[in-house]
Amino acid sequence: MPEFDYPKPISKLLTLGEVQRTPQWRDYLALGFGPGHVPDLIRMALDDGLHHAKSDSSEVWATVHAWRALAQLHAEDAAEPLTRLLIRIDEFGDDWVGEDIPRAFGILGPAAIPTLRDYLADSAHGVWARVAAANGLQEIADRHPHTRDDVIAILVGQLEHFDEQDRTLNACIVSDLVCDLKAVTAAPIIEKAYAAGRVDVAVLGDWEDAQVYLGLLNERQTTAPNYIAVEQPELAATLAETAQALQSLAHQFGAQEFASLQHRSDEPKKPTRRKRRRKRKR
Repeated sequence: MPEFDYPKPISKLLTLGEVQRTPQWRDYLALGFGPGHVPDLIRMALDDGLHHAKSDSSEVWATVHAWRALAQLHAEDAAEPLTRLLIRIDEFGDDWVGEDIPRAFGILGPAAIPTLRDYLADSAHGVWARVAAANGLQEIADRHPHTRDDVIAILVGQLEHFDEQDRTLNACIVSDLVCDLKAVTAAPIIEKAYAAGRVDVAVLGDWEDAQVYLGLLNERQTTAPNYIAVEQPELAATLAETAQALQSLAHQFGAQEFASLQHRSDEPKKPTRRKRRRKRKR
């Protein structure tokens, strides 16, 4: 097992193990962390050796504990270093970075807004890294309501570049504006992006769906299409073939035996820090 050189109480994070996906985070300040520990916590959060530790080890979770502790300390100096982790979403499909870092920015607070604004605007960064930056802005607005107007203005300003941006990035910005921020004032630019065909409808839905989320329509006026078929026809065809194959197996083996096979496949496995990329759920 590799040795990781961290002083106490930072070293405690190497042994805490699995992080739970729950709304309530552990109280890291109760472990004795204070402003003086910020530099070592940043070092741990960025530690490549820890990120690539064995997936079933306690050490692999230390980076998550570190950035959560930084968030609870409202460590302004950590804002820029934490954005360096966002590249892991596109390069390694690290869903912990993609889903947890935006929340950490929300807790860290408004001091992170300029850093996230600049990161989102930089097209040199990967699509999913920029999505995480946008989500971080939305999290800040959600936790700090006085920043809502500023965050909406940043996201709207970024969406104005819809014609030159990835359609999935556009869709995720729309999702932040529509589902989370309920930004009715953003409707005109959102409608333009949809009309230009520059929004991936598999992420949130189409313009009618967006209007329903915003409260501009009570319900859809037309039948919703199969968004997966619209955006990814080959995947839709594969899913249909798989469904047919499963039905055939169920018929061949009998419902009881097939249900038994499904039950065994769903048995819980030892938790690991999984690394995969997922689209935002509708």
